[in-house]
Amino acid sequence: MARSDRRRWPWLVWAALSLALAGYLAARLLGPDKTVFLPGATTSGHHQIELACGVCHQDAFGGGPVLQDACINCHGAELAAADDSHPQAKFTDPRNADRLRDIDARQCIACHVEHRPDITGAMGVTLPVDFCISCHAGVGEERPTHAGLDHMTCQTAGCHNFHDNRALYEDFLLRHVGEAPVRATPRRPQPVLPVAGDDLNALRLAQLDAPADRAQDAAITADWAHSAHARGGVNCTACHAPAGEPWQDRPGTAVCAECHQPQVQGFLAGKHGMRLAQDLPAMTPAQARLPMHAAAAHSELSCASCHRPHAYDTARAAVQACLSCHDDSHTRAYEGSPHHRLWLAEQAGEAPPGSGVSCASCHMPLRTHTDAQGKRTHTEHNQNATLRPNEKMLRPVCLNCHGLPFALDALADPALIERNFRGQPAQHVRSVEMAQENLERDRRRRAAEQ
Repeated sequence: MARSDRRRWPWLVWAALSLALAGYLAARLLGPDKTVFLPGATTSGHHQIELACGVCHQDAFGGGPVLQDACINCHGAELAAADDSHPQAKFTDPRNADRLRDIDARQCIACHVEHRPDITGAMGVTLPVDFCISCHAGVGEERPTHAGLDHMTCQTAGCHNFHDNRALYEDFLLRHVGEAPVRATPRRPQPVLPVAGDDLNALRLAQLDAPADRAQDAAITADWAHSAHARGGVNCTACHAPAGEPWQDRPGTAVCAECHQPQVQGFLAGKHGMRLAQDLPAMTPAQARLPMHAAAAHSELSCASCHRPHAYDTARAAVQACLSCHDDSHTRAYEGSPHHRLWLAEQAGEAPPGSGVSCASCHMPLRTHTDAQGKRTHTEHNQNATLRPNEKMLRPVCLNCHGLPFALDALADPALIERNFRGQPAQHVRSVEMAQENLERDRRRRAAEQ
């Protein structure tokens, strides 16, 4: 090999490797798979949209304030509804300026730093386990009930939730002293239905307005004829060709939102629909981190996934739709559980309405809202509203049927949750007793001062 060739050879290798690397990076940048650019694993609450980087990183050169705006855009309404016990205003108050030296809680990312699996907890949030002690180091002296407690246990189920402690305020705990594990008449709330008059608007098969080439399936037309849509006067074109638009065989969530706006809003905020909210392809069970049935792995989730087109059977959506996808141990343990037996009895007409407990009873409970037609109820389709941390479930779900002491114990027992509440809690949370002890101590102190 000539001397000049030997000199060119390293440069040729370097150029080839550079071109190969540039091609690889270009393919990643322009292609659909951008996981190589993730700095670390994403939390379970965000992993579905982790490749839509702009949802959080709205400005490539923006820092904390930009990320803060992104957090509030998605979670602001939830924090407002939760009666946030650590609002930003608490830390912008000059009287609390000294606390900012330890933890700048004015910014969400002070605690919730994404792409940090080493500090991501079981509840799916990135949170330092000892952050409470930054401000509450003297709690053992202030409250003798807390003396000697490990500060790493503040976030234990049944204790504290940084943003919403309504279920653990002492006055709330004291209102539930001595409650039995199960209430005398356990009932979940019932929907507030529209006022009478649906029968006047009811449609019959003869009034079907689908084009002739779309109205040939007898099973579909029969489902529609027995549905709430037909009873309420909602014909085929109302969904498939709204406002004179061209016929759509598969209407999207925007069509559903025309009449079911609160439900669709919750769906888009929850795990089932959050990808659609960011203009990403619909979620499939294959993208979930929980175990799912292989047969459902590639089904795209939409309103019709659970409610089925045309029939819209809410009882099926409340149980069978969930079981058809989810295959984790908690879900598998539902069938045959005490909750499931109550549900079967109610569906068979052997128990009163509201006495059964479905998957949706706990994970998608009813919410009340007021619109132009008055007070209405709807199913909360955002599972996060009662999921993480699980104490969110106490007020809207558990206390409909159970006493607070028992509910706290049950939610604090991971093994019991895994068994879908077959059996009794194996441990006891002393929150109610602590509130009683603090009340009695304050009474003694006031008596001594008189």
